[in-house]
Amino acid sequence: MNQTLSDLKARRSVRQYKPEQIEETLLDQVLEAGTYAPTGMNRQSPLIVAVQDNQTIATLRRMNAQIMGNPDSDPFYGAPTVLVVFADKNVRTYREDGSLVIGNLCNAAYALGLGSCWIHRAKEEFETEEGKELMRKWGVGPQYEGIGHCILGYPESIPETKPRKDGYIIKIK
Repeated sequence: MNQTLSDLKARRSVRQYKPEQIEETLLDQVLEAGTYAPTGMNRQSPLIVAVQDNQTIATLRRMNAQIMGNPDSDPFYGAPTVLVVFADKNVRTYREDGSLVIGNLCNAAYALGLGSCWIHRAKEEFETEEGKELMRKWGVGPQYEGIGHCILGYPESIPETKPRKDGYIIKIK
């Protein structure tokens, strides 16, 4: 089977990570793959912020957990890298564009031997005053909306692929 198709079928969301930081060359490859996601009319509305600073990750973790309603949890599962994807709200397809970027990030991570998981609640995080302050600090303009997070790290384990549901595909000929 083609390697890309094999990777797409085997990739799983990872929720257990080793503590060591990922190699810079791997991070750069994942980020580059994100920039090649399709976007509406090639407007390239998304923006990716790569966070590897422990203090900033702890802040994002706390903010996300509070929104989730479980402030003592770790919604990032101990991953040492958090990629925050934003997209420009002035572009009609911004949510779809940002979602495709996160998909590319996750698939590229798997192809490089990394674990990843899409984590929600970025929109709500960056609508708070604390989130807006982080955006200003990072140079992310107010026209951007948080789409999601892609957490990255070396996986402790990779879940098994579950069978696909019956009726997933309907063919009209």
